Amino acid sequence: MTLLPRSLFSRLTLVLLGGLLVAQFLSFAIHMHDRGELLAQASGMQSAQRIADIVNLLDPLTPAERQKIVRVLAAPPLAVSLDRPPLRLADAESESGARALMFESMLRRYLGNERPLTVALAIGRQGQGQGRGGAGMYSPRWAEESGESAPPMMRQGGGGGGGLVFVAQVTLSDGTLATFDTRPPQATEHWPYRLLASIVLLLVAVIVVSLIAVRWATRPLKTLADAADELGRNIHRPPLAEQGPTEVLRAARAFNTMQSRLASYLRERTQVLAAMSHDLKTPITRLRLRAELLQDEQLRDKFERDLCEMETMVASALDFLRGMDNGEPVRPLEVNAMLESLQADLRETGGAVTIEGRAASPYPGRSQALKRCLANLLENAIKYGKSAHVVVDDDKDRLQISILDEGPGIPPEHLDKVFEPYYRVEGSRNRDTGGTGLGLAIARNVIELHGGGIKLQNHAGGGLLVTVVLPRQQSIGK
Repeated sequence: MTLLPRSLFSRLTLVLLGGLLVAQFLSFAIHMHDRGELLAQASGMQSAQRIADIVNLLDPLTPAERQKIVRVLAAPPLAVSLDRPPLRLADAESESGARALMFESMLRRYLGNERPLTVALAIGRQGQGQGRGGAGMYSPRWAEESGESAPPMMRQGGGGGGGLVFVAQVTLSDGTLATFDTRPPQATEHWPYRLLASIVLLLVAVIVVSLIAVRWATRPLKTLADAADELGRNIHRPPLAEQGPTEVLRAARAFNTMQSRLASYLRERTQVLAAMSHDLKTPITRLRLRAELLQDEQLRDKFERDLCEMETMVASALDFLRGMDNGEPVRPLEVNAMLESLQADLRETGGAVTIEGRAASPYPGRSQALKRCLANLLENAIKYGKSAHVVVDDDKDRLQISILDEGPGIPPEHLDKVFEPYYRVEGSRNRDTGGTGLGLAIARNVIELHGGGIKLQNHAGGGLLVTVVLPRQQSIGK
């Protein structure tokens, strides 16, 4: 069982929307990554510029003045210290080392390459809170390498939570080490809602355009499929409109050419067979007249039986060929009156027919074709099943006529084959009772001409059940 949708429209829509969603997701992921990098870089440059300004401010001052300035400037997210020991350089090949080198390059951009400075990256690991403000304890990478305790900003409440802390140590002009602990701003964690809104609007617009384009592209295929389905019921249906794109135009033209050739072929075949069947009536009539002149009564009876069988076969062949011809106009039919008329005709020949239910309204169809179809089905039921019980079930969507007989039924493997012309079920239907094997074929042609269907099944209580379904809303070939 496949999970893919069955229609071409659904599959094209799924492919387009799936590709669009994947593309938008990847584009958003790349944007978020680049945005984070740019924001981190921008925030690092801001921190580096502030540290450079403080270094330039502290450099010409005396130690006492520096302490006063440091107490004023030491506020989160920046802590300044003048009494810290020297730092060790982080491993430049590691991720933390690479970030430290990037921050160092930003500092040198503002301080110059001549001033000695060292940058380390403290990767905080939050533990139990202590100190003012509930800041956590950290085990930064630089502290592990230098053996020193956590920076003042981490020991106090200014840091707040885990994350990255840049520790920069700059040598002032008199050799004093100024140590700066700075935490990058957390603005990069905020979602870009405007970007999301623009992506959603773009996605909705592209989805709408894609649905319109897919529907426009698949509509000619649906029209062609509907025309091919209707062609099986009405070979003389109106031709397809030869318009649209080149591919659609060629397909419609080829379909119309095929329909014209099929109609011509069927018309010629029907005319030839109908002429042959009709012409056979003349020699049969002559043979019947000559048979009546025979003196031998027994021989004359044999001739008459053979001639009657030939006449029946010719009449059935003509009925079959007329059943394929849809020249009869469509008119409202009183189905109840038609069934009652057939019931009266069959009763005159000893046939038992009962009718249950009624048609609620006239049915638009071909009177002669439907009457010939129902007559064949009722005659078969009486001939092979002794009686016919007709049940009429009608609603706004379809008219259903079921015919149940009391015969032996048909073996399951033959239920579909009996609709083939001249097919007979050996052993289940007696050839001595007559019949040419065209009755069910004629019935199926007529029912399909009206857009309906016919089904045979063996009834659970015995007998053969024939179900005819005629749609009321479906158009009939004209």
